[in-house]
Amino acid sequence: MTSTAIRPRERDALLQSLRSGVVPRIGQRHIQVGREPEVKALVTDIDRISDGGSAVRFVIGEFGAGKTFFLHLVRSIAMEKKLVTVHADLNPDRRLHSSGGQARSLYAELMRNLATRAKPDGGALSSVVERFVSTALAEAQQTRADPSQVIRDRLAHLSELTGGYDFAEVVGAYWRGHDNDDEQLKSAAVRWLRAEYATKTEARSALGVRTIIDDATIHDHLKLMSRFVRLAGYDGLLVCLDEMVNLYKLASTQARNSNYEQILRILNDTLQGTAAHLGFVFGGTPEFLADSRRGLFSYPALQSRLAENSFAAAGLVDYSGPVLRLAALTQEDLYVLLAKLRHVQAGGDTSRYLLPDDALAAFMYHCANRIGEAYFRTPRTTIKAFCDLLAVLEQNPGVDWRQILPSVEPAPETNPDLAPLDEDTDGRPGNDDLASFRL
Repeated sequence: MTSTAIRPRERDALLQSLRSGVVPRIGQRHIQVGREPEVKALVTDIDRISDGGSAVRFVIGEFGAGKTFFLHLVRSIAMEKKLVTVHADLNPDRRLHSSGGQARSLYAELMRNLATRAKPDGGALSSVVERFVSTALAEAQQTRADPSQVIRDRLAHLSELTGGYDFAEVVGAYWRGHDNDDEQLKSAAVRWLRAEYATKTEARSALGVRTIIDDATIHDHLKLMSRFVRLAGYDGLLVCLDEMVNLYKLASTQARNSNYEQILRILNDTLQGTAAHLGFVFGGTPEFLADSRRGLFSYPALQSRLAENSFAAAGLVDYSGPVLRLAALTQEDLYVLLAKLRHVQAGGDTSRYLLPDDALAAFMYHCANRIGEAYFRTPRTTIKAFCDLLAVLEQNPGVDWRQILPSVEPAPETNPDLAPLDEDTDGRPGNDDLASFRL
C-alpha cells in the first residue's frame, strides 16, 4: 500500500457512500480490486469507440456483486480517454420504449448526467455545445471565414441522419444566441437537446423547429449526439444504463417485448457497425439475461445474439462477446479491498491505521462464520460493516477492535429480483404505462 495522500473530499465521499450501501461517485480508483480481465475488455471497447467504431456490453452479475461500481469505473476510464459519458438507472418512469413519455424521460436523465473529464459529475451538456461553438469560431478565425457558415458546414453531415436536420437547427440557434448574447435562446436550445420540450408547438415557438426528442427517437438522437461530441473535439459517447432488471419486472408481455426490441435495435446497430463513436454498457442480473420466460432470452432474436461461446468452458474464457459476466471477488481480493478501505480511512497516512493486518483476517473470518461465502461473493454488506467498524474506532480512541468485533453483524444480501413477480398479462395496445411495473 502506498502512502500517497488521499484528498479529504474523496475520502469522505468514499466512506459515506460505502457506509450507506451505495456506489461512490468519485475516488473509485482508490478501492478498485480484482476483475482485471473485465476492465481490460471494456478498455478495448473504449479504444474501439475512439477509433470510430461501436461497442455494446451486457455486464451481468449477482445482486450486490459490484455491477454498479464496475459501471462507474468504466465511465471514469472513458472520461480519462476523452469520451463523453451519459448514464441513468432504469425505473418505472424511465425505460427504453414507451408511449407515455417514459423513454423521453430516460433520455432527459441521460442528458442531465452527461459528463466529461472536466465535469465528471454531470451537467456538461452546455459545456459540450459551448466547446463546439468555440472550436468553430477558432476555425473561422484561422480561415477568415464567416463563423455561421463554418458552423453550418460542420453540422451539414448531421442532417443526413434521422432527426439530424432539426438537431443541427437547434445547435445553430444556440450559436445565434451566443453571437447575440441571447441567453433565452441559448437556454431554449439546451432544453431541446435535453428532451425537456413535451410538445412540438412549444419547441416550434421557441426555436422554429418542427420536431422534438420523443419516445420514438431516443436511439436516433443518441447516435446524433455521438457524432456531435466528435465535432466538439471529444472521441465518442459511452451510454451506461443500470438496473436493467426493471425491464424484466414489467408485467406486460407487450411492454417487455417492445423494450427488448429496442435493445435488439441497439445491438444490431453496434454489432453491424452502423453506429460510429458510440458504445452501450447495460448492467443487469442473471435473471434479467437468462430467464426464458421474462428475461432477454425470452426474446429469440436476443437469445441467439447473446448466446455465450460454447467453447469457453472448463476454465477457458472469452471476454470478446457482448455478455460480460462479472466474476465473484476472491477472498484474496476482499482482503486487498479491506486494506484499501483502511488506507482510505487514514487519508493515505499509514501511521494513522486503526487496524493491524491481523485484524483484517479476523474480520473476514468473523463474517464467514456469520453469513458464509456470500461475504466475499456479494460483498456490499461486508464492506458497509467494515466501514462502520472503522467509524467506531475513529470516534472512540483507545477501544480495542477485539472487544467490538463480535458485535459486528453483517447480513447476507437478499435479491429483490427473486421475489415473486406478477403473472404475465397480454398488454393491450397503448397499455404501456406505469401500471406495467410491479413496484
